[in-house]
Amino acid sequence: MNGQPISGASAGAASGRGRGGATLPALVLGALLVLVTACGGGDSGKGDGDKDKKDGGKVGNSASVAVVTIAPKDGAKSVATSGTLKVTADKGKLVTVTVQDDKGTAVEGKLAADGASWQPLQHLAGSTKYKVHAIAKDADGRESAKDHTFTTLVPKNTFIGQYTPEDGSTVGVGMPVSINFTRGITDPAAVEKAIKVTAEPAVPVEGHWFGNDRLDFRPEKYWAAGTKVTVKLNLDGVEGRPGVYGKQTRTVKFTIGRSQVSTVDAREHTMKVVRDGKQIKSIPITAGAPSTTTYNGQMVISEKYKVTRMNGATVGFGGEYDIKDVTHAMRLSTSGTFIHGNYWASSGTFGSANVSHGCIGLRDVRGGYDKGTPAAWMYERSIIGDVVIVKNSKDKVISPENGLNGWNMSWADWTK
Repeated sequence: MNGQPISGASAGAASGRGRGGATLPALVLGALLVLVTACGGGDSGKGDGDKDKKDGGKVGNSASVAVVTIAPKDGAKSVATSGTLKVTADKGKLVTVTVQDDKGTAVEGKLAADGASWQPLQHLAGSTKYKVHAIAKDADGRESAKDHTFTTLVPKNTFIGQYTPEDGSTVGVGMPVSINFTRGITDPAAVEKAIKVTAEPAVPVEGHWFGNDRLDFRPEKYWAAGTKVTVKLNLDGVEGRPGVYGKQTRTVKFTIGRSQVSTVDAREHTMKVVRDGKQIKSIPITAGAPSTTTYNGQMVISEKYKVTRMNGATVGFGGEYDIKDVTHAMRLSTSGTFIHGNYWASSGTFGSANVSHGCIGLRDVRGGYDKGTPAAWMYERSIIGDVVIVKNSKDKVISPENGLNGWNMSWADWTK
């Protein structure tokens, strides 16, 4: 039986074979192979390996050769608060270093100019966990990172600073920042570095040590009225003496009020009160008797008492006096110099004679109820930090450490 071929694709085409030569799909495949070979540039014997040789053997996704090292080691415990933390980079430069405590507070640090190392600018706090994150780049810009955590030591012995003036207070132009430490300090530089005193408007403020347990700060001249002062105590972790660490972090702010400087002339038995550059009062006074003279010099009011007891036995005068109700008393020295009300001397004494045991006496009444007396007037118009200057007394200048009286030192001596 004769058969007719079926129209359309032949059976050979379906199987990829035909008796008349290559079919269309085979031709297309051959063309693609030729095209791929042509694009490959032929077999010249040179491949990507030779290109890598020309580029110095670098591979685009290879690891950075920079090495970051962090001390102390990861997970370290009882780490010293100073002198231990350091980050370095080898075969590269540090580009990022962050150190934070477990509250997220950052530790300020300094990166070396060559990028090879980083060190903190301050001590670390005690009993605190820190996280360190550091990144370095090699010469090709590839980054290498490292993270560490460590915990500082738990101090067994601690100290704090007891400071004046109080936070939020308004004080006179002579008020220094005075800090008394509860332990004697043998590394004063480390402790002083941990305390920062700034003023607005800005003025240089310097510290001076009296012994090993007291540090005062002041500007060269009296504060300007209206100045805002900020004291930052960052003592936590400072090793003030071997094995004794600070345990205090606090910010104290106070304001300088109006300017009031009063000058006592012991020879003339008068006191002139100057407020903001203008004299507002001249008051007759009595100063120290010839055998118990009043110190000369600049003194700062450090305490105020409407009524207080004054006992000669507490300041080296034995039983010469014990007055239980001294009115309108304002302390000028640690050793017992006051400016205060005097109700026991005759009114004619004030302005004409010096009869006290070294204090500056102003006429008053017993109980201090009369607001019109010179003592009451002065008390009501004075604040902590006001300055009282004594001159023309037959005594020496008061020692700077006797009270808040560092103004009796020259600026050159203060900043030594």
